[in-house]
Amino acid sequence: MPIDLHLLALFTLATMVAMLTPGPDMLFVLGCGIKGGPRAGLFATAGVAVSEAVHVALAAVGLAALFEAAPTAFTVVRIAGAIYLVYLGVQMIRNRGQETPDTAASSGGMTARKAFLNGLFTNLINPKMVTFTIAFLPQFINPALGQVWLQFAILGAVLIVLEFLVDGTVGVLAGRIGGWLRSRRAAKRRIDVATGGIFIGLGVKLAAD
Repeated sequence: MPIDLHLLALFTLATMVAMLTPGPDMLFVLGCGIKGGPRAGLFATAGVAVSEAVHVALAAVGLAALFEAAPTAFTVVRIAGAIYLVYLGVQMIRNRGQETPDTAASSGGMTARKAFLNGLFTNLINPKMVTFTIAFLPQFINPALGQVWLQFAILGAVLIVLEFLVDGTVGVLAGRIGGWLRSRRAAKRRIDVATGGIFIGLGVKLAAD
C-alpha cells in the first residue's frame, strides 16, 4: 500500500471532526448559498476545494520555509485576505436589495462563477490554511513507505471529498432556504446585510488572529 491505512483512518476521522466544527470555510459557503442559491453554495465549495488542493501541493514542496525565512510575507498575505473579505462584506451591505447586471443573471445575487472565484481567492490568500496544512498533513505521512508525494496526494484527495460532503451540503441547504427568503424583497435586504456581516466578521477574525 502507498499509504499507512491506520494513519489514513485517523486522518479521515480528524478531518471530519474539524470540518463539522463551524469555521471560516463553512461560514463562507453558508453565506454564498444564502445569497446565491444552491448552485452558488456548491460552486463556493468547489472554489474552496481547489484552493485546498493547491495548499496540499504547496505543503508537499515546503512552503513553510518561505514564512520562516520572511515572517513579513505571512503578515502581508494575512492582511490582504482580511481586507478582501471585509471589502466583499461592505459591498454586499451597500448594495443590499439591488439587482445589478452581474447579479441579475444569478438566482438571488451571486453567480456560480463569482462564488467559485471568491471561494478560491479567499482561501488561497489565507496563510493560516497553508500553515495548518503544512502542520497537519505530515502527521499522517509515513516516510518509511516512500513516495511521500503520493501520500500527500491521497490525503489531499480525501480532504477534497470531505470538503464537498460537508461544506457542499451546507451550501446547498443554505441555498434552498435562502431561495425561499429571496422571494420577499425585504427579506432579501436582510439576507444581503447578514451575508455581508458574515464576510466582514471573517475578515476581522482573520486579521485579529
